Amino acid sequence: MNFPRFLAARLRRRTEQRLFSATVTRIGIASIAIGLAVMILAFAVLFGFKGTIQEKLFSLSAHLKVTRYTLNQSYEETAMPRKSRISEQYKSLSAVRHLQMVAHKAGILKTPDDLQGVLFKGVGSDYDWNVFQQNLVEGALPAFQKDTSDSKQVMISRTIAKQLQLKPGDGVIIYFLQNPPRPRKLTVTGIYETGLEELDKQLILGDIRLVQKLNRWGPDTVGGYEVFVKDFTQLPTAEAQIAKLLEPEQDLRSVVDEYRPLFDWLSLLDRNLSVFLTLILFVASFNMVSVLLVLIMERIPMIGLLKALGSPSWQIRKVFLWQGISMILKGLLIGNGLGIGLCLIQQRYRLFPLDPENYYMSYVPIEMNWGVVLALNLAVLGLVTLVLLLPTFIITRMRPVEAIRFSK
Repeated sequence: MNFPRFLAARLRRRTEQRLFSATVTRIGIASIAIGLAVMILAFAVLFGFKGTIQEKLFSLSAHLKVTRYTLNQSYEETAMPRKSRISEQYKSLSAVRHLQMVAHKAGILKTPDDLQGVLFKGVGSDYDWNVFQQNLVEGALPAFQKDTSDSKQVMISRTIAKQLQLKPGDGVIIYFLQNPPRPRKLTVTGIYETGLEELDKQLILGDIRLVQKLNRWGPDTVGGYEVFVKDFTQLPTAEAQIAKLLEPEQDLRSVVDEYRPLFDWLSLLDRNLSVFLTLILFVASFNMVSVLLVLIMERIPMIGLLKALGSPSWQIRKVFLWQGISMILKGLLIGNGLGIGLCLIQQRYRLFPLDPENYYMSYVPIEMNWGVVLALNLAVLGLVTLVLLLPTFIITRMRPVEAIRFSK
């Protein structure tokens, strides 16, 4: 029989019968439960927030972009061939998932009452609409013709649609900025929204053949390649693999470098979360130490009696450690139920809204990472158990005679 565990179980039942001890014990359990629940929620919201922003960004801007090297700082790219070492060998790269051809051209959308400067992004049949589909809020995706004629269908953002009072099916004139300006009549097939103001206020999607025609390019000429990786954590690997295939006139840019302020802001969220979690663990540990000290002080006569009967200090300390571990396990059980339950409810019903203008999304996003949940449980159990060793040192300094007299 494990004597410390047996005695800890008996003391736990006795403690539940004492009003003060039971209240203190519940406070300790509650501190663990609330702390764990808050940490689970914090990580789920952080992962959901970062994942949602990255998905929205990558739906319009690839992980890596390959263009022709130029000192020109305009939105439009310098012509480059469709076929190159990268476009022909990217499927052999372990970190790369997809490559697509694009071309950009600046223009002005004009209606009878208003106008708006835009950046026309020309895409072809290789464009991954599955990634973009999540942004569609009204209408349908463009259906580009398979013949050699360019399509006049275009996707615009909700921001542009509100400003120009456009809806799916409406026609709109675009004046491409070149000398002389070239007007084209386009048909709005759908409206998208990412919540990322920098993209929504200017980017529209249309047929790459229209850009090729305006620039007097042939079908084998494009503005650049957009490269997507299999996993965002493999971005440095994919960048290194693509860099080995670059030709002398080609330039490679990463989405992290292109949108540095956004990724710096997401990194700042990680640092803030670390400070927040440290404070929660500190409070939970402090509460558990206080609770265990109270339980030890209530059992000073029993400690003196056990020492007088020959029990070593470490054996008595283990009795109270088992009591503390029992409270931690109860707190973890309640905390997991509370934290995971709230996450699943928010994930399904989206009860907590956000202002899209400030947070890029209309509700609090949740992304569960079960590996992190397990790690949090182990971290709380290990750290708080380790901290509980501190108050039990008092037992080693108690003398049997003085401890027995304490009750008189």
